[in-house]
Amino acid sequence: MRPGNTLNVAPNDAVVDLAADIAIAAAAEAGLAIHAGLSGALEVRPKGGSGDLVTALDLRSEAIIVGRLRHAFPDHRILAEESGLLEGADAAWCWVVDPLDGTNNIAIGLPVYSIGIALCHHGIPVFGVVHEPTTGRTWSAKRGDGATGPDGPLLQPQTPPPLAGPTLAWLQGYPVARTDPTARALRLTLESGARRLIQLWSPLLCWIMLSRGHIDGFVGYRAGVVDLPAGSLIARESGITVTGFDGEPLDDRIEPIGQEISFLAARPDMLSDLTLLVKSAADVTVTGLGG
Repeated sequence: MRPGNTLNVAPNDAVVDLAADIAIAAAAEAGLAIHAGLSGALEVRPKGGSGDLVTALDLRSEAIIVGRLRHAFPDHRILAEESGLLEGADAAWCWVVDPLDGTNNIAIGLPVYSIGIALCHHGIPVFGVVHEPTTGRTWSAKRGDGATGPDGPLLQPQTPPPLAGPTLAWLQGYPVARTDPTARALRLTLESGARRLIQLWSPLLCWIMLSRGHIDGFVGYRAGVVDLPAGSLIARESGITVTGFDGEPLDDRIEPIGQEISFLAARPDMLSDLTLLVKSAADVTVTGLGG
């Protein structure tokens, strides 16, 4: 995602329709494997030096999903959380796979996690699915066709802004240090201006909560690319607007290597207030706390 115009290259609808079926089935199969694996002992290992974790369930889920995608679309590229970028002969198509979004939650016994799969055409997400294994619920969106969930189409509620202040979700990327001054200022500002600030450790589920109208806004700072395209496409197709911190629209083009994205997302009638809140963090300085 970055400022600019979306590349105007129409994908093949037949490919996207087949991809949707394959991705939904792959997410459901991987979800069953994760759910079954939680009944046994869970080995948790650190991944890098940023506090991220990996388990055998991450790897098993990814193997299932990548295997299904490779079988159905052998020429497509795949960007997967654990495997990195897997090249393909047709660079126009790239899958983005988050096989277990919420590993840190599972590691502490909190059953809040999901699976996200998106298909991008020339970098633009054209299909996305988010599956929640604990409930078996699935949400998906095809670009330009709206978003759907277990109860039908996802549409933003036509309700006035909450009088007690908005409920917001916060996401920061794993490379962000605890002493990062921008992250500190943003968190403090959002907590001060919101009724509640949710830090769920499963950003895909935050996108779904926003899409369903259960929270009012979502702010991300230096977020990783794997967490975003499936959930953000569902949100956009439900009527959510996604911008940069400056309030300017972000296109949702994905660059598979090294991309970090800062964003805010809300339904249109609440966007200006959230933008002002985020901009006001530039005037906030947090001292102490080790840095």
